Amino acid sequence: MRDLRHLAKLRVMPVMLLFLLLVLPMRALGCGLALVLAVDVSGSVDRQEYRIQMEGLATALRDGIVVDALISQQAHVSLLQWSGSSRQKQTIGWTALKSEQEVADLAQRVATDPRQWRNYSTAIGEALTVSIASFDPVAHCRRKVIDVSGDGRSNEGIAPEQLRSLLVESGITVNALAIETEEDDLTAYFFENLIVGEGAFVITATGFEDYPEQIIRKLRRETTKQLSRLE
Repeated sequence: MRDLRHLAKLRVMPVMLLFLLLVLPMRALGCGLALVLAVDVSGSVDRQEYRIQMEGLATALRDGIVVDALISQQAHVSLLQWSGSSRQKQTIGWTALKSEQEVADLAQRVATDPRQWRNYSTAIGEALTVSIASFDPVAHCRRKVIDVSGDGRSNEGIAPEQLRSLLVESGITVNALAIETEEDDLTAYFFENLIVGEGAFVITATGFEDYPEQIIRKLRRETTKQLSRLE
């Protein structure tokens, strides 16, 4: 009888091991993604365009694919408003996302986040510098990404391309959404001077009206790690 019980235990153990491997919650793996959402609030962005960005970003965070990806990776997300030199601020600090309710709460905070500045220049390099420093509290996350949206080229402060080496050394990927308005081929400028890292990409919005649709596409790619480089 003892031998039969022992044999039964041996047969059950592989099944239990497989069960544990398949069912263990993702939280055991820890944070898989730290994402900075860097939003342009420079002087070229009027009040209505600011609202389009924030409400569009909130809608993207509510997208089912994005929600599932954020939760499965136990992502940490923060929001950075950026403008001219010395005018960049993390208006929503690092937020851990482990449930649909936590993602919904973050989306609501983004939708209602008050604007910090209105009439200043475009310092993309400065926004990157602040974003890089902000990763210290989430250094344990396996993937670090800065999501930059903007409608103009950097015209103040350190040039974004000068930070390329630091970003690579820090293991940070920078993706961009180029909001094409009056700039001459902003998409190409972001491609050549801003994005960096494995699978880094640029997505183009043809004006602010197109921003909501394109930011959904962008967040889907970032959160699900679709690694094509340029669309």
